[in-house]
Amino acid sequence: LLVLVLHVTEIPQALISILYHAWNPIAAGGGFAGATMAAAMRYGLARGVFSNESGLGSAPIAAAAARTDDPVRQALVSMTQTFIDTLVVCTMTALVILTATSWTQGIGAAQLTSASFGETLGHTGELIVTLSIALFAYSTLIGWNYYGEKAIEYLMGPRAIVHYRVVFVGVVLIGATSRLEFVWNVSDLMNGLMAIPNLIGLVLLGKIIKQETVRYFGGQELLTRPPAIKGG
Repeated sequence: LLVLVLHVTEIPQALISILYHAWNPIAAGGGFAGATMAAAMRYGLARGVFSNESGLGSAPIAAAAARTDDPVRQALVSMTQTFIDTLVVCTMTALVILTATSWTQGIGAAQLTSASFGETLGHTGELIVTLSIALFAYSTLIGWNYYGEKAIEYLMGPRAIVHYRVVFVGVVLIGATSRLEFVWNVSDLMNGLMAIPNLIGLVLLGKIIKQETVRYFGGQELLTRPPAIKGG
């Protein structure tokens, strides 16, 4: 946010650049003529799903542990995750990159954000990005470990959790020492395998989702109100 404030006069041009290159007839024509459009959609969808987990069925595992008395209310709260993660955080990061000049110097994607922050805030900016990435990675490990534990507990019982944790640590070590391209490909594949059954479930449960949504916004109470679910 500080970087954007310091470059506030350049934000309109950055937004115009995004829209221009997204809808430029020349770029679109090149995409339709080759594989550019398909590649853009493939990576755009994959990274979008990676950032907010929409459609994967993973976020409801955490939402189910919340203290609430109405499932629709908790679902509405969980929906804000997509808005905050993608539309706010990712858009701000993109604007930071576009208001800097590092993206024109052929810097790799992995170093581009750090270089853009460093261009404005110096070495301190690079340290902030590095620390933020480390914290995000650590919190991601904790979150996905929790998701996996709940899935294993449901499928195989509580005794299998210890074995799952051992496997999880091993997979983390493999991921940390593997090539980045391989890690991304495995991540995209696993996300796809999660999304397929979850999306099928959403279609099959669509009638119930509609009924609950109409009930909630109509001000009706649950016919059978379950006890509040306590977290932890």
